[in-house]
Amino acid sequence: MITLLALSGSLRLGSSNTLLLEAAGLLAPAGMRIEPYHGIGTLPHFNPDLDGDNPPEAVMVLRRRVGASDGLLISCPEYARGIPGSFKNALDWLVGSFEFPGKPVALFNASPRAGDAQAALRLVLTTMSARIVEEASITLPLLASRLDAAGMAGNSEIATSVMAALAALARTIEASVQMEEGGPG
Repeated sequence: MITLLALSGSLRLGSSNTLLLEAAGLLAPAGMRIEPYHGIGTLPHFNPDLDGDNPPEAVMVLRRRVGASDGLLISCPEYARGIPGSFKNALDWLVGSFEFPGKPVALFNASPRAGDAQAALRLVLTTMSARIVEEASITLPLLASRLDAAGMAGNSEIATSVMAALAALARTIEASVQMEEGGPG
């Protein structure tokens, strides 16, 4: 079973980014589970002085969930041409963690106009040693669609893109597992 942790960069309940990740959960193939992480708004402001032997519990929960996942799905909006502060804060808490480096990541973008945030997010994630899976990273024009997660999952164009992205991420994860086990890659 492949377990993906879904991280939305938006704290807004009806966010197209969050709904896109929920749609991915509805479209996940057999053998894949997508678990949402809803704790970004509860994380304390990043402070290196707190990131010692006993970081805050909310940080430990995030790190445990990242560590338990096989890969990450990230969908992040653009605020003022960059990554929302709350999401950058969450990433800052993962910089010094052992759970994040090398983690396969698929970037889902709910708006073609969010190119600056996507570029900034890629820079940050690459700096953090994420493995961005390009074949699993997609941009969809959802901003004015007014679709909920079920509507997105029921839309053939959206569903086809999301399912192809999930399949590409699964192939990357499965290839990594085979290489770790010493089998053909």
